Amino acid sequence: QVQLVESGGGSVQAGGSLRLSCVAPRYLYLSHCMGWFRQAPGKEREGVGTVTDDGTTTYADSVKGRFTISKDNAKNTLYLQMNSLKPEDTAMYYCAAGWSCAGNYWGQGTQVTVSS
Repeated sequence: QVQLVESGGGSVQAGGSLRLSCVAPRYLYLSHCMGWFRQAPGKEREGVGTVTDDGTTTYADSVKGRFTISKDNAKNTLYLQMNSLKPEDTAMYYCAAGWSCAGNYWGQGTQVTVSS
């Protein structure tokens, strides 16, 4: 059973910050791509940002300049630092990892709620 475990979600007011964490098994942490996705109620899941094994990061236009992906190799942990949060950032956030940046293995998600 694959275990990607997200944490760090919560409720915050607009303009606030949160940092999400995703702890992965070592073999997934070393996979080609890890990333964050989100799904709001009634909407399709969308990509937030990804990081490949060579360190290349990509972000959705809606979060560029506000969100930052990073990794801690000693802790097998992927992070998503979210600043200047907006109500439209409210969603369930998922961590994913695998050979594809579209996501092959998934966590259970952590809820982020931003109030205006």
